[in-house]
Amino acid sequence: MSTDASVPDGTGLIALDPWLEPYAPALRHRYNNYRTTLGRLCDSFGSLAAISYGHDHFGFNRGEREGQPGVYYREWAPEAHSLHLIGDFNGWNHESHLLARDEFGVWSIFLPDEVYASKLVHGSRVKVYVVAANGAMDRIPAYIRRVVQDEQTKGFSGQYWCPPEPFRWNHPVPPLDGGLRSYEAHVGMAQEEEKIGTYHEFTEKVLPRIADLGYNAVQLMAVMEHPYYGSFGYHVSNFYAASSRFGTPENLKHLIDTAHGLGLRVLLDLIHSHSVKNIHDGLNQFDGTEYQYFHAGPKGRHDVWDSLIFDYGKMEVLRFLLSNIRFWMEEYRFDGFRFDGITAMMYLHRGLGGGFHSYDDYLIHNIDEEAVTYLQLANQLAHEVRPDVITIAEDASGMVGLARPVDEGGLGFDYRLAMGIPDYWIKVLRDRCDEDWSMGEIFRMLLNRRQGEKHIAYAESHDQALVGDKTIAFWLMDADMYWHMGETSRNPIIDRGIALHKMIRLVSFALGGEGYLNFIGNEFGHPEWVDFPREGNGFSYKYARRQWSLVDHPDLRYRFLNNFDRAMQNLDRRFNVIADPLIEPLHMSDEQKILIYRRGPLVFVCNFHHDASYTDYRFGVPDPADYQVVLDTDEKEHGGFGRIPEDQVYPMRKEPCYGRQQSIQLYIPARTAQVLAPTGAPSTGAPAL
Repeated sequence: MSTDASVPDGTGLIALDPWLEPYAPALRHRYNNYRTTLGRLCDSFGSLAAISYGHDHFGFNRGEREGQPGVYYREWAPEAHSLHLIGDFNGWNHESHLLARDEFGVWSIFLPDEVYASKLVHGSRVKVYVVAANGAMDRIPAYIRRVVQDEQTKGFSGQYWCPPEPFRWNHPVPPLDGGLRSYEAHVGMAQEEEKIGTYHEFTEKVLPRIADLGYNAVQLMAVMEHPYYGSFGYHVSNFYAASSRFGTPENLKHLIDTAHGLGLRVLLDLIHSHSVKNIHDGLNQFDGTEYQYFHAGPKGRHDVWDSLIFDYGKMEVLRFLLSNIRFWMEEYRFDGFRFDGITAMMYLHRGLGGGFHSYDDYLIHNIDEEAVTYLQLANQLAHEVRPDVITIAEDASGMVGLARPVDEGGLGFDYRLAMGIPDYWIKVLRDRCDEDWSMGEIFRMLLNRRQGEKHIAYAESHDQALVGDKTIAFWLMDADMYWHMGETSRNPIIDRGIALHKMIRLVSFALGGEGYLNFIGNEFGHPEWVDFPREGNGFSYKYARRQWSLVDHPDLRYRFLNNFDRAMQNLDRRFNVIADPLIEPLHMSDEQKILIYRRGPLVFVCNFHHDASYTDYRFGVPDPADYQVVLDTDEKEHGGFGRIPEDQVYPMRKEPCYGRQQSIQLYIPARTAQVLAPTGAPSTGAPAL
């Protein structure tokens, strides 16, 4: 390692993980790649910031030429033979409006207002006619900011989007209260009607629900334009365009502005890991080659996703992607990003290799070094644009240093998704009966994360809501949910399911990370999966929606699960518990199915036993104080039996127990959990929701 601690060399990760000591050369190599690429960018553009204004240069931008105002259109297409701008402004004439090429392969044309002010207007449809080695075809400009689909032909075209009045923002970015509590949602499937929902409907109907539950962030899927709705938004074609199937750019801005007014930050599901293969409405073979934006040959293909991998070593590709980050932050005021599918970026085997068995597999073998460098640059840029930005990595591999600073040798993310947790819960529910659950294993699994890196915990992912898999609610209750969710029903399968659904969420929330994520509808145990319209289901919208009427119905038990989720989020608002670094076990018993632990000032008492309740159960507590119940899964409002009095206080006794000098005793019914706070514990004073 460097002997001068003030000069970073990318080996700072070793201080957190001494097992990395033999990999100091690999960490230096990673950091040197970053510094070298950053130097190239600065030599060419002056700074990292300067390269991220590509959207102000390429595409359609207002400007002047020789004192005349007008619109510039520029496109990078180095191997193309010729480009013509076409659209309704010139009757889609393929012979006129030829672009001029410069020495760098950038084509441009200027349309002076004197001639075109009444022709190229806000909303005009445009394309670019590209003649290249692969033939001549109409293409959508790479930096286009809006794309619409023709209802008759089903073809896509760009729109010149230049509203006469800029959008008026009304609300500042709210501060985070407690840890990051994020609600993941898909705008199109967020309505109950069998249709595609809109930004406006999401703003009016769904945002208030999210705020009411106590989340402090909403994470939006499928915003970047994608031609196939059934791709869940992951086959992006137009990286600067907000999906028009949900509404206009101004509708999306109003959604974000309203969210800010409700105390919600807004995160974008950012897809920079791959791109759709489409030619007519995507980037593929734009200039006639397969290597313009993407790697040529097998290196540029992700066969499982049927998509293309960017060439992260090319200067113009870096400009395109880094500018995309700045664009979404400044044009739409997104507060951060979840970087999707980065495992496919970071490894040459695209995450489809034989697994990860040693640090060699993270730092030496099959590393796509240019992609790793891009992620470092992306995080550096995002935090330069806005120091309070939130960046989250979705990585299934466990990459070393993912959520550590770049100067330490990390990749610079603020959080990483704790992807092992939902997989673990599915395996437990699928493969084991209740009597075989191990309390020690649950505790260790929820804490199994890299030291010093912040994680986002979640009990179930959006993937588990898709057809072909099951949500936790379905694993627990399955078909009984259709017949026995009435409030007066006492079906044993439903009773078990509701009890364990709450407990699984609670322990994941309290132990799994420094943040928490929920997918839309899972908070109330949505009874059905997600299946987007496709040929296999007759292009039906029946399962591409959320049935809010179930949670709103006063006689159904879905509302109890929803009430519990609100109480769980409020726990963090009051005590800042999920960001607290203090976690310790207090007592656990596999025979009794008891798991007791501490997170911050709070004590969590969980009884996973299927039928054994314990009276006067004594255990040691960390603080010499009485303890008060601040959350009880057995409350009637949470679908329980109300066996514990509200605001129950358990007096502390100076009786040593399990290594502690003081203890309490309590009644803990089967399949319930209680959260206890020492009387006088510091609280934010946030009101209960």
